[in-house]
Amino acid sequence: MTVQHDSQHDSPHGPAGPAAHGRVIHGSPGCPAASYTDIMAPMRAGEHLALFDQQREQADFLFGDAGGHDFWVATKIDDIRAILQDGDTFSSDSLVASDPNPEYRWIPEMLGGQEHTKWRQLLGQFFAPSAVEKLKPRMYEVINEIIDDVIDQGGCDFVHDVALRYPTTVFVEWMGLPTADIPLFQHWETEMMHNSHDTERSVPAMTAVIDYFQNLVAERRRAPQDDLLSIAATWQIDGVPVDDNDLLATCLGLFIAALDSVGGQLGYSMMHLATHESDRKRLLAEPKLWQSGIEELLRYYSFVVTSRKITRDVDLNGCPMKAGQMVFVAMSAASRDPQEFPDADKVILDRKANRHLAFGAGRHRCLGSHLARAELMVALPEWHRRIPDYRLVEGSILEEHGGVIGLDNLPLIWR
Repeated sequence: MTVQHDSQHDSPHGPAGPAAHGRVIHGSPGCPAASYTDIMAPMRAGEHLALFDQQREQADFLFGDAGGHDFWVATKIDDIRAILQDGDTFSSDSLVASDPNPEYRWIPEMLGGQEHTKWRQLLGQFFAPSAVEKLKPRMYEVINEIIDDVIDQGGCDFVHDVALRYPTTVFVEWMGLPTADIPLFQHWETEMMHNSHDTERSVPAMTAVIDYFQNLVAERRRAPQDDLLSIAATWQIDGVPVDDNDLLATCLGLFIAALDSVGGQLGYSMMHLATHESDRKRLLAEPKLWQSGIEELLRYYSFVVTSRKITRDVDLNGCPMKAGQMVFVAMSAASRDPQEFPDADKVILDRKANRHLAFGAGRHRCLGSHLARAELMVALPEWHRRIPDYRLVEGSILEEHGGVIGLDNLPLIWR
């Protein structure tokens, strides 16, 4: 992997010279163009993942315009790893290709250098395996309470009735937020993450969340409780109390990460198992496969997409990128790359050496990966213990949102 810093490359809008390693570079004959609007547009279930697969077959890099801003699309796992692992060159100052200079920041995801390290150390204790283990009993209670609500109905919309409700409830209770406000939280989450490319919808939702946390933090300081929010209100870094703006940005970052990611993965996992009976029956017959099976579903349906902002002119394997441009990366493009995964287009429940990028890579690798895995390892086997035989409602059309890719609906039926 070669990353060279160079200020002498031509602009992508002009000649770029021959493509290195067979790569197609913008300005070369037949260069693929990418439309950010199309990438983030609502589609039918699976079409986003298929689009990223198609782009990977087209070229290692594509080039396009996102709201008047240049952006690249990296499609191969080696290049995506290199981008995610070089946080100095590919900065997380912006995570949305159409908004390279945001007026907000999420902590710790949008931090760099020592500032990021200090926040990561502060937050890490709450996401360590030992801390997550203490939450498991309540996870079992929550998923069973949800199953109790739907089991006698003989069917449900799994996305709305289960996948979103389960991780939201776990997070809300853990943070010390009012459970009565869960519908409001989910609305804000949808506006921010499912419409992140539409700042007219996402930014007001972020503002509303920050205002909500501002009032709640003030309440916790007056009357602390036994919850994470009360602890957060006392945080210090280098002996100095955390600035209120940074504390609110941290609450926003935790809110965004916790409410959407597990729900999205649950939806895709259940969609797969509802439409691939042989995989479902194998997991029922061999419950020891749940761990590797969940890792494989994470790989195959790695739905997270993000972007990075280029801080200096750089040549990434022959691709001339300019400071100020954005790079769009889809984790599924990496995790379904046949260069690393044999039979990448197949779900193999006992796959070995599964180094997928569902949780990213580098300094910003998902802080909550232990929590996410625990929630999946509780919810999926527990659902199948109680409702092992189910199917997709005949004639269903499954819709998929952009932003952070995920299902909008998943109607299931059982006896």
